[in-house]
Amino acid sequence: MTSASCLPLVAIDGPAGSGKSTVSKALAERLGVDRLDTGAMYRAVTWAALQRGLDPGDVGAIGSLARQLDLEVGGRIRSDGTDITDAIRSPEVSAAVSAVARNPDVRSVLVGRQRRWVAERGGGVVEGRDIGSVVFPDADLKLYLTASPEERARRRADEDANALARRDRLDSTRSASPLEVAEGAKVLDTTDRTVSEVVEEVMGWL
Repeated sequence: MTSASCLPLVAIDGPAGSGKSTVSKALAERLGVDRLDTGAMYRAVTWAALQRGLDPGDVGAIGSLARQLDLEVGGRIRSDGTDITDAIRSPEVSAAVSAVARNPDVRSVLVGRQRRWVAERGGGVVEGRDIGSVVFPDADLKLYLTASPEERARRRADEDANALARRDRLDSTRSASPLEVAEGAKVLDTTDRTVSEVVEEVMGWL
C-alpha cells in the first residue's frame, strides 16, 4: 500500500500477448498516473539499428547507439525527433528485438532511463519483461501477466506462433535480465478475462 503523499509504482511483466499493454494503459488511466512501455524503448533502439544497417547482435555498436539516441516514450514514440510509433511494430523489428534486448550495455542504458522516468514522476505504471525482477524490485505492486499460448497468438496476429515462441525462448533464457516471475509478484492469467475484470482485481491489491 502506498502513502497518500506519493503515487503508486506498479511493475507489470509478462510475455508478448499476455495483455501487458492493454492492462497497463487501463490501469494507468484508472490510477491517474503515467505509463511507460519499456518494450517500446528496446524496439526503438532496434529500429534505429536496422535503419543504420547495424547488426543487432553487435554488442558494442548497439550499446553505443543506445547511449546516443534521444528517445521519447509516451503516447507516441520518437527517436531523435522522428515519430516511429508504428515503425517499431514491424515484423523486421519484432524479429530482431530479442538480440538487442539481451545486450547488457543496452539494458544498462535503458534501465537507467526507466528509473529516471519514475523518479521524475514519483510513480507510475511500468510494463516490460524485467521490471519487477530487476528495474523496480521494490515496486508497490509487482504483476506477472500470462495467458494461454492460443490466446497470446490470437492477440499478436502480426506475429506468427513460431516467432512468438522463439521470442519467448530467447527472452527467458538470456543471461541479462531474463523474463521471469519476480519475487513477490502476483501472477494473473488474463485468458478469457475482460480488461475491466483484470483491472478491478489489481485495484484490490493496491
